[in-house]
Amino acid sequence: MPNITGTTRVFYILGDPVAQVRAPEVYNHLFQQHGVDAVLVPLKLPATALAGFLEHGLKADNVGGFWATIPHKSALADTLQPTDPVAQIAGAVNAVKRHADGRLEAALFDGIGFVKGLDHFGMAITGQRVLVVGAGGGGHAVAAALAQRKPAHLAVFNRTRDRAAALATRLQALIGDAAVVADNADPAGFDLIVNCTSQGLKADDPMPFDPARVDAGAAVVDIIMSREPTPLLRACRARGIRAEAGFEMLVQQIPEYLRFFGFDSIAQSVQSDLSAVRALLYPK
Repeated sequence: MPNITGTTRVFYILGDPVAQVRAPEVYNHLFQQHGVDAVLVPLKLPATALAGFLEHGLKADNVGGFWATIPHKSALADTLQPTDPVAQIAGAVNAVKRHADGRLEAALFDGIGFVKGLDHFGMAITGQRVLVVGAGGGGHAVAAALAQRKPAHLAVFNRTRDRAAALATRLQALIGDAAVVADNADPAGFDLIVNCTSQGLKADDPMPFDPARVDAGAAVVDIIMSREPTPLLRACRARGIRAEAGFEMLVQQIPEYLRFFGFDSIAQSVQSDLSAVRALLYPK
């Protein structure tokens, strides 16, 4: 357990629900390991209380900021107007830093965590044909980060076409006509396919796309954080297709969060060897 004193710098993670969050066990472990007088505490904060929290909950000088998860990411982006282009396109933030003068700075690390995960897996983005299935919050962040890496073609499919079209329009600010709306979720002809839907959380969910249609040599990533491989991952792997889960996206965000909140030396140490973090986050 962290040793909390009157000098401890306090951070929060805001969510509703919040029982599922893994951040406290990871960051408190890192703070203790590196001798940092800080603690990360989960707060179950309903969406209706967010505005009041921003106004009153960050007045204490020893509060350094907070992590954010569902349902607060979009509302925080609307309120704090992040300058990060990925956060602007995604319309979401998942980290807020409190500066010494009380000013709040917002950022989003879901996207950079995702593309760094692809780097770890050796999955190319630049010059590739990419299909993102699902244009919810996760799909926005993933697609925006992918666009920064300049794929040759980035197609977005969503069951509600208008939502996919709105995302594609935002992506065109980064890659022009390379960003398009897909008419369906057919993965044939793509080098990288990313499932950003919730299909796969339940055993009886339909597949987000047909794994039999994935080209040989293509790669698949399913961002669902499931302790067991999703049916999509199992089906792709059975065909010899490279298919990975989204846990690495969480792992790769950790140095980015640490750097954002001013813990540069820990960030550098963790980035040089992420094996201990993977041991904490990956399913046993």
